[in-house]
Amino acid sequence: MDETKQTLPQSEQRESVANTPEEVLKNDVIAAIRECYDPEIPVNIYDLGLIYDVHVKESDKVDLLMTLTSPHCPVAEILPAQVKSRVEMVDGVGEVDLELTWDPPWEPEMMSEAAKLELGFM
Repeated sequence: MDETKQTLPQSEQRESVANTPEEVLKNDVIAAIRECYDPEIPVNIYDLGLIYDVHVKESDKVDLLMTLTSPHCPVAEILPAQVKSRVEMVDGVGEVDLELTWDPPWEPEMMSEAAKLELGFM
């Protein structure tokens, strides 16, 4: 048995197992998405709850499922393209497939607590 692993605290052992290349890339992708903002709202789109799913496949393919606050959102034509472009710039990302969905429709309850606090919902 590996003695190094045996001497690590349980939390560090779990952490080292949880950091697969796909999970590391997913975290980098989420960090990149957090740099994207709806120009009308001073909170990043990830914390707004506009990203429904980030899935990394084959270590370099990223599937994104996102929505907008409304189908009539003024940035509906440009925001998904900006998100896709930003994710494509992440080291290790080879291909990005972004799907825009309206089901389920976005609701303010989908925001993170930090976003709700920033926007005065708490």
